[in-house]
Amino acid sequence: MEKQFPDYRDSLWRKKLSGRERAAMRNQPGLELEARLTDALAQLPDAPVPSNFIARVLEATEREDARSGRAVKLRFWCWNWHALMPRVAVVTTVLVLGGFGVQHYETARHRTELAKSLSLVASTQVVPSVDALENLEVIQRMSQPTHADTELIAALQ
Repeated sequence: MEKQFPDYRDSLWRKKLSGRERAAMRNQPGLELEARLTDALAQLPDAPVPSNFIARVLEATEREDARSGRAVKLRFWCWNWHALMPRVAVVTTVLVLGGFGVQHYETARHRTELAKSLSLVASTQVVPSVDALENLEVIQRMSQPTHADTELIAALQ
């Protein structure tokens, strides 16, 4: 089984390591260089901070919050296609179905008016008598010419 070393990487910047911890750390590759770098950074002096540093940081965060709040309000006026397209689809569907409904209504109304007109015409027209219907063949033969059409017969031959 391989020997496990404790992880000193976190401990490097949190506290100053003891001599025994440094000796154990030398066995881990890359940590010696990191330990020297951490020591060099610890020797640097702290950067001077202005007296109103906290007030400036709070003001900057408030400004950022106000800017992001304004962005939310402006986003309301921007085109949001993901929200707009379903609404357009619903409105289009309602308009198309409404158009078909109006067309069906108009067609039915036109048919009703046509049926009323036909019933009015049928009621005002005189129905032929039963005698005329019985002698229909005789009446039709009477309208036929009695002599032969010689020009037609000559044209056929």
